[in-house]
Amino acid sequence: MSIKENLERVKQNIAHAAIKAGKKPEDITLVMATKTVDSERIREAIREGGRIIGENKIQEALKKYEALKNEDAEWHFIGHLQTNKIKDVLKFADMIHSVDRLPLVEKLDHRLQQEGRSMDILIQVNTSHEESKYGIAPEEAISLVKQTAKYETLKIYGLMTIGLFTKDEIKIRACFKVLKEIHDAIIKEGIGRVQMKYLSMGMSGDYQIAIEEGANMVRIGTAIFGARNTPDAYYWPSEKTDKDRAGLL
Repeated sequence: MSIKENLERVKQNIAHAAIKAGKKPEDITLVMATKTVDSERIREAIREGGRIIGENKIQEALKKYEALKNEDAEWHFIGHLQTNKIKDVLKFADMIHSVDRLPLVEKLDHRLQQEGRSMDILIQVNTSHEESKYGIAPEEAISLVKQTAKYETLKIYGLMTIGLFTKDEIKIRACFKVLKEIHDAIIKEGIGRVQMKYLSMGMSGDYQIAIEEGANMVRIGTAIFGARNTPDAYYWPSEKTDKDRAGLL
């Protein structure tokens, strides 16, 4: 199928899941996960209605940004962010999904102050408690949100998680339920300068489940662009660590 056809099918699935969950389809934000996807295919997706580009690797993203910066699109960084890559991620990102530790918060703030700007962020939570995954532990998430809210350069707009890579739907749903519970708890806390606008959860294999469990932002790559031409494409998720596969969305 073409990118146009794949996008249309994904949007139909999103609409179906949203209605099933009692939501409006237009309230679900689609992030196109574009790891390993070349610039021309991304440009095609943008022109077929994709609005947000989600990149996992800084150097790859910078090259694509240079090629596509005149296109009408937002750029989100959805991969693990190393502190030594902060300067580079700020060259293209409109939002960072993967803020998960205080040292990263502090260094982001320092750099943003130097540049005289702010950044929209999501706090990444490891809802499966797996050591192989990035993200703050669920029991520490609210504390990190409170600490991060003190930094005026960082605008917290919600939470992100990666669901468990498994065929067991009950276990997948459990991960998403945890993030929704944290989201609701943060709203009740009424933390200043924090907006729980987005729950970013759900990828190509589980985005409909994620929407049913409260997601209003999904990160989808394979279902739009097809299987990636990388060794990862030949493994079932359980055969790789989650850190290895975090970008196989």
